[in-house]
Amino acid sequence: MSGVRAELVFENASDCPVATVSETADGPLTDVSWTMNGDDSVKEQFTGVDCDLSATDEESMEEVFDYGSQQVYEFEQERDRTCICEHIEKELGPVSDTYALDGNLHVILHTANVDILRTLLSDLKKQFGQVRVEYLVQGRASSDDEELVPVDMSQLTDRQREVLQQAYEMGYFEYPRTANASQVAEALGIRPSTFTEHLNTAQSKLLDDLLLRS
Repeated sequence: MSGVRAELVFENASDCPVATVSETADGPLTDVSWTMNGDDSVKEQFTGVDCDLSATDEESMEEVFDYGSQQVYEFEQERDRTCICEHIEKELGPVSDTYALDGNLHVILHTANVDILRTLLSDLKKQFGQVRVEYLVQGRASSDDEELVPVDMSQLTDRQREVLQQAYEMGYFEYPRTANASQVAEALGIRPSTFTEHLNTAQSKLLDDLLLRS
């Protein structure tokens, strides 16, 4: 079993107080952690630089430690609220890392295989809306393998990512195909030649990751 490491990005995660504060923060908010209290509340902490706490409605949010170069902040929320990280832990297990940047929440996790990740993504989209895979690494299939296999989705433009996603969802990459280039292009509202151009460029970028590794 090789396993998969993936970084998921929840865009404009307004339901997450940490992501909300990150919209105006100078750099990413890191070291995000949480713990359950006995009174059915959740206490969370994160680290950032001179964060503007007025960006969120969380009245309990406060600075609890100052390193000088950065600060640690803390707040409490009710356990019955919708929380992306806690939902992932309930459905999958512990997340590896979490940080927020420019209003987006980034969650890094490990799964046993791509099928589990695919099922999780479908569930997360229903629960929280827009979520995308920013980075994916396929682990070693056996002890004889020398390298991991990375796929960096961040190098794609929004349009290229959209084209790949639409093509995948419509079965363009399946065998036999359940949709051809014209059908996918129509769903995207673009010409088939434009679809092919975006698709080829995106695939070329990803193949560079897979085939031109040092």
